[in-house]
Amino acid sequence: MGPAQSYTFDRIPYTLSWRENPIFNETYAGRPDVVSVEGMFYRPEASAPKSDVVLIYMHPSGLTNHLPITSAMPKRGVPVICAASRYPRNDSALIMEKVAIDMGAHVRYAKETLGFKYVILSGWSGGGSLSLFYQSEAEDPSITHTPAGDEVNLKDAGFMPADGVIQQACHVSRALILTEWMDPSIRNEFDPDDRDASLDLFNPEIVPPYTQDFLTRYRAAQVARSKRIDAYCWDMLEKLKKNPRGEMERCFVVHGTKADPGWFDLTVDPNDRAAVDPQGKPGEVNVSPAGLGRYSSLRSWLSQWSHANSRANGPVCAARVRVPAIVIENSADDACMPSHPRRIYEGFGRTENLEKHVVKGATHFYRDQPVQLAQSVDIVIDWLRRRNFLDA
Repeated sequence: MGPAQSYTFDRIPYTLSWRENPIFNETYAGRPDVVSVEGMFYRPEASAPKSDVVLIYMHPSGLTNHLPITSAMPKRGVPVICAASRYPRNDSALIMEKVAIDMGAHVRYAKETLGFKYVILSGWSGGGSLSLFYQSEAEDPSITHTPAGDEVNLKDAGFMPADGVIQQACHVSRALILTEWMDPSIRNEFDPDDRDASLDLFNPEIVPPYTQDFLTRYRAAQVARSKRIDAYCWDMLEKLKKNPRGEMERCFVVHGTKADPGWFDLTVDPNDRAAVDPQGKPGEVNVSPAGLGRYSSLRSWLSQWSHANSRANGPVCAARVRVPAIVIENSADDACMPSHPRRIYEGFGRTENLEKHVVKGATHFYRDQPVQLAQSVDIVIDWLRRRNFLDA
């Protein structure tokens, strides 16, 4: 087989806007009653075969237009939309139910304005659980309020279901992965120096490989910490209801969110990833300003990060999805370890068209990995053709 045909492509920006009536302003600048989301349409050159299908890549807060995978697909003739939510690069007030509304606007744009017959939600990384959350509500709508009790009616939103779902280098949800990364040694949310040394991965006396007893206690303490933050959020929301100044929301810092034992002990959720020394940079990253979920509002925590309350749970949402789906695992991924794609794959219960593939040696971003990136693209294109979304 010769080399695959390569095409150039145009990047065509677009903006979608609509009216909403929020109870307070939750995004920076602009009119509070107007939502605007941006997208980038990657259109292969005119010489490429006409395509009836477009892939939508969307992350809750990240931008996907600079990922290797989003440029690799249109180079092979497959149109791509890099969709952004109303919370680009700032998830401190992010509400997952509203991100689903934003995704719905992009799906409708792809179908009704761009005229594509088929729309595939290509969930990469944090976009995996988002795409499953949206598709489950598009096929089987049920949500009328956020976890905090604010009205956000997805049941009557009129979501257009996508025609297929790709789960690629994806994790099970933002809430579950944050819990798995959370530092359970922190005992006081307002004093991160107050630590339980017996649970501190960066304590020189705690070294990998970790015992099963330690891991069991560690994971339980992570969930317990998440529940303590839940309790703080519920309590503060109740206090704000009685606040005579009319304050409706409060923000806070979540310290220590980069402490997954699997980064330092390769026997934990094993794959081909490289081990990391816990006494090096990871200790700094654990408390850095740019850590996962570092800044949050009360409502955002409950919707986006809460282990017990967030609805955007990938495997749970997958159980409600009927359209064809494919799960692609990168075997050297250190962000989305193998238990995540496995849980998502096992979560699908209604679709009869389900596949799982592994790209050997691929890391999360395919950085400096053109061979693995090409293999991943080949898997997607072959799946699209066999499901008749793309002409052979």
